[in-house]
Order: sequence, then C-alpha cells, then structure tokens
Amino acid sequence: MRNAGAVRAGVALAACGVLLTTLAACGSDDGGRQDSSSGHRGADDAHGDEAKAVDLKRIPDVGDRYQKQIPANSRQVVAVYGDGEDSANATIALFTKSGDTWKKERSWSGHNGKKGWTTNHREGDKRSPVGVFTLSDAGGVLADPGAKLPYTQTASIQAPHYWAKSHWHDFDYVIAIDYNRAKGTPPNDPTRPQGQSKGGSIWLHMDHGSGTSACVSQSKANMEYLLKTLDPAQHPVVVMGDKAELKA
Repeated sequence: MRNAGAVRAGVALAACGVLLTTLAACGSDDGGRQDSSSGHRGADDAHGDEAKAVDLKRIPDVGDRYQKQIPANSRQVVAVYGDGEDSANATIALFTKSGDTWKKERSWSGHNGKKGWTTNHREGDKRSPVGVFTLSDAGGVLADPGAKLPYTQTASIQAPHYWAKSHWHDFDYVIAIDYNRAKGTPPNDPTRPQGQSKGGSIWLHMDHGSGTSACVSQSKANMEYLLKTLDPAQHPVVVMGDKAELKA
C-alpha cells in the first residue's frame, strides 16, 4: 500500500482539475489576507513541551462522548484542543498507547478554522469540524520526508501564488483528516461521500500564522514529526474540537 506510486500519482493529477475547490476548503479563501484576530503563531520548536512521566488511562480533557469514539485498536492520537468555540488558536498534542496506558509525547501550538469550531461543518463556514477522525493518507508539494502513512508528492497541491506569500508553503506537507473523504486516496482527491455541502479537504498542514478555512495548521518541524511518527499499523486518529465541547 505504501506507494502504489503511479496509480496514486495518476489520481492526484486527475484531482488537479478541482484544485481551487480543494485549496479553498483548506487554505485561504480571502486572497491570503492575514486574520489579525488570531493570537499566537504555531511555529513552535519541534519538541514543544516534553512529556511528563504520568500514566494516563484516557486522553486528558476529553469526555466520554468523544473518548468512546476512539477506536479500540488505535495506539496513536493527535489531540487538537481549540482555545474556544469561536477561536482560531489551538494546542496540539500527540499521545501514544502502550498496553492500556496513554503517554503524552509532546505538544505545541497551532491554528484551526478562523471562525472556530462546529459540530455541523458546512462548506465555506470557516469552522473546523469537531470529532474523532482517522488519519490514513499524506502528501504535499515537497518530497516524502520519511512518512509512514502513504505519501503522494504532487505540485498540483501547491497554494496559488495570488495568495499572500505567507500562505505559499501551507501545503508543502499535509495529512488528510478522514472527514467526508475516501480513505486510501491522495489528500486532494475530490470524492466527498456525504456530499459537497458537508465540506471536505480538511487537513493537518503547515501554519501561516493565523486561522484556516477549516484545517488544523502547525509548524513545518511539527508536520515532519507527525509524518515520521504516525504509523498506519498503530491506527492513528485525530480528536479535535474546542476545549469545552471535547470535555462534554
């Protein structure tokens, strides 16, 4: 499955015709203008906060509603804790499981949708969808940095240069969040099983210093870390939402 090479590349090129739709879902839909309401940048040191030696029986600050949605066979969880329902700022952490115990590996800052979060995401609402989603496929403009997830390199995913220069590298690395998409395809595959109105092309991608159209963004170093760490054999998922909703 690792690179069904030519087949995946062909799918990526076929998806190029819907490039602008895909990028609008994930990047800047306002011509690349910065959102000055977003407080902090996500370009932290790759190591973030070093994990403390604490045994965890569950993912911290995640209530039963979402805790129960984490698959029993998942051994890797990317947790995205949004500052607030209407905030574009978030803290991201990676947890790994050994036996029945979770360990926080590290954490760092990032951004989510510029208007915050929603439990009913719609195309163009500029809010990130709350929920638990699998992570199956990766890709980007840059060459594979050693990703364990299937990786598709393609120039068709590059942010258009009529966006602000700060956004040009948003999609150098991306990991597809399996919200309204077909697993086992490149991140920019246009298939949306729940229909166009439910949005799609929700990714983990590189940060430009402010909120996104719906994706979750972080520094290049942290994207490389996730790409090299997330392993399909460990069934990785992302648990994402504003802090209050996640605790519910």
